[in-house]
Formats: sequence, C-alpha cells, structure tokens
Amino acid sequence: MKFILASASARRQELLKRIITDFDIIVSEFEEKNVEFKGNVNRYVEEIALGKASAILNNISDDSIVISADTVVSFDNNILGKPKDEEDAFKMLKMLSGNTHEVYSGVCVINNKTKDILCDSFKTEVTFSEISDDRIKKYIQSGNPLDKAGSYGIQDEAGVFVESIKGDYYNVVGLPLNGTYKMIETIIK
Repeated sequence: MKFILASASARRQELLKRIITDFDIIVSEFEEKNVEFKGNVNRYVEEIALGKASAILNNISDDSIVISADTVVSFDNNILGKPKDEEDAFKMLKMLSGNTHEVYSGVCVINNKTKDILCDSFKTEVTFSEISDDRIKKYIQSGNPLDKAGSYGIQDEAGVFVESIKGDYYNVVGLPLNGTYKMIETIIK
C-alpha cells in the first residue's frame, strides 16, 4: 500500500516520518477559504482536512492511503489563521499573551482502495505567559510567525512563551502523532 501526504508543510512531513518512513507528497490545491466557519472549530478543521484529501484523489490511480491535516488556533471561538502582515502578527501575539487558547487539528485519512474515510479533530490547550511588546517585536523580526496559524510556532523560539499545554504537543506543531497513528492503523486493517 502506498501512502500519500496531501500537504506542503515541512513540519507535517517531518512528523509523519515518525509514523511512516516512506510516503509521497502531493500538494492539495483545495481552497481553504471556501470553507465557512460556522462556530464549530472541530467541524471546521475536519471539513478542511477532508477537502484537502479529496482534492487529490483524482490524481491517484493506484491503491493508496491519503493523509491530510489542517491546524488552526482559536481564541474566544475566533479562528486565528496565518497573519496578513507583521502588524497582524503583533495583534495576535498580544491577544494570546497571558491567556489560554486552543489549537485544533483536523486529520483525514482515506483508503483509496476501499473508499473508507476517517476524519477526526484534536484539541490542545496552550497557555502563554505575559509577553512584552519588545519580545513580540523581536520574534516577529525573525520572520517565523508570518507563515503560522496564530502567528507562532511552538517548536521555534516562541516555545519560550508557552507556560503550559494540555493535550498533544505535536498537535500544536501541526500533526497530532498519536491520533494520526491510530487513524492510519484503523484504516489499513
């Protein structure tokens, strides 16, 4: 059985190698902005993950397992996506400073041979300590927050902002390892 990751994310690729050593990458052209957020973050990330996986099925002719994921940051039930610019990144990090937010990942695994589809979502609570404006600006100058949901990467220097987490650390990085592993095991049986 062939495995395919429907993601260009280097972080997801690195994490999936901990579960599956050999897989192909097909970047999904699914437009995430076409999915409307209707107040349920779990359903929202699952719908995007399903869209990403489904979008590449027409490009696959052999028996494959397709894996896709989407990760968002939620604060007060508002989705914090990737920042538009440095000012937007500053606003997001200032909002998260001294507060607890949630990171949700939707994961979808499709068995192209059996047509079985598994989609699930995972939540991790992250609490930031108070972050000074100068520290936020310094982090933004690194360029790291500009391509990340919520304007931070727990695996980079923003890890020092994290006071505590409740849930799967790898979910915050972009792929919940334990949950994804269980989904793959279930769908290949």
